[in-house]
Amino acid sequence: MSCESHAVTSAGQSSHQGDVVSSSPYSQGNGFNTAQVASKRSVLIGPNSALSFDEPLYIVRGRGQYLYDAEGNQYLDCCNNVAHVGHCHPKVTAAVTKQLETLNTNSRYLHDKLVVLAEGITRKMPEPLQVMYAVCSGSEANDLALRVARANRPGAWHVAVMEGAYHGHTTATLDLSPYKFDGPGGMGKPPHVHVLPCPDVFRGHNLDGRAAAQAAVDAAHKVGGHVSAFFCESILSCGGQVVLPAGYLQQVYDVMHQAGAVCIADEVQCGFGRVGSHFWGFELQSVVPDMVTLGKPIGNGFPMGAVVMTPKLAQGFSNGMEYFNTCGGCTGAAAAGVAVLEAIEEDRLQQHAHQVGTYLIHQLEALQKDYPCIGHVRGMGLFVGFELVIPDSQKPAPGTAKFVKEAMKARRVLVSTDGHHNQVIKIKPPMCFDKSNVDTLMANLIDLLKPGVPAAVQEIDRAYDPNKKSTRIQNTTWQAMPSNGVQGV
Repeated sequence: MSCESHAVTSAGQSSHQGDVVSSSPYSQGNGFNTAQVASKRSVLIGPNSALSFDEPLYIVRGRGQYLYDAEGNQYLDCCNNVAHVGHCHPKVTAAVTKQLETLNTNSRYLHDKLVVLAEGITRKMPEPLQVMYAVCSGSEANDLALRVARANRPGAWHVAVMEGAYHGHTTATLDLSPYKFDGPGGMGKPPHVHVLPCPDVFRGHNLDGRAAAQAAVDAAHKVGGHVSAFFCESILSCGGQVVLPAGYLQQVYDVMHQAGAVCIADEVQCGFGRVGSHFWGFELQSVVPDMVTLGKPIGNGFPMGAVVMTPKLAQGFSNGMEYFNTCGGCTGAAAAGVAVLEAIEEDRLQQHAHQVGTYLIHQLEALQKDYPCIGHVRGMGLFVGFELVIPDSQKPAPGTAKFVKEAMKARRVLVSTDGHHNQVIKIKPPMCFDKSNVDTLMANLIDLLKPGVPAAVQEIDRAYDPNKKSTRIQNTTWQAMPSNGVQGV
């Protein structure tokens, strides 16, 4: 279609002369059923693009804390933390729609909404963190943070991360993600990455942050290297909704700063008031990071992210090479981000997360007393998990976790699993999730657990070996590959 054939009506809507909408191949999907969509997806979409349940849901609509399938069934969404202020929040939807109807272009042009967004985010940060770079996702945010750290630490290439961490799907951030490189298809730990063991408050393991950090720094020095950056989610998400022990990050940051490393707080999942008592998860640890990475909730589903840092780090990164991100900081993204910040404040969602999250955790702790398969309840605000174990032990029960996830879905309550063994039920709903939703969740959990875990599921858990590494499909390993210069720098 030529540019001339595209017209704009007086109402600001586009019209395409000559188009016959009814014959468009792109309108055919409106009549697909679940089986047809699943069949076409299996052929057209990459085979390792995961679906959430054994029998996938065909979701066509969302509102608040609810999702609706193609048959009109309503599901209580207890795990979608991307729709931070609620699915299709009217304020965010209206702001994005209005902006896209007016203009959507890149950040090489001045626009008020981008600076309003940056002011709004930095206003919530500790004083040193006052410069923002806009990106398109949390993965891009962590990728950029790594670049900034290395630009400010010339000659330092090594990185320290937490066991079980996931920091993104780019090549660089996969190297920082034990959740991926130690999992199926992973190539194992790269030689320039050093992994701090995940603190396990439940079992009393790995609670000394100072010792863990020093071991990572020493491992880099042993091969002639230096740590450029330490990445850590403020609450470990893929690691199993792990709330770090009090003072843990203070200890790690002390060691890392003494070694010259840049400390980066990954708030992609836990930021923007989700923890309830604070706006940012790192505030729970009374630390001030050198950089903070943002994603998921920042746009309530609009693809965007950001990195916030000190002016000194920003200057060190500004070495003559231009930073430009085609869609990062575009006007549509800025409109979404501003609307999210406004919705959090106007709907008092941080305070709401604190109140409802406290109620949820108390209800789960009460449930734990009656059902010994619940080994540990943990979380802050609406960032909550409970670990499933073989009763009267601390052995992980991933079979039970999968059973709970699938059986709750059959009851139209959506939860998910995470953790080193997929043994933790995670609850990170839209922030409008309320006490009546907690009651619905608890009633269904009780109804599910009261008859007992099926014998076949118990057998799966008894046979499971938590000490066995994940099976990895691979043709090579890091140890068999050239060092590419990462050793000794």
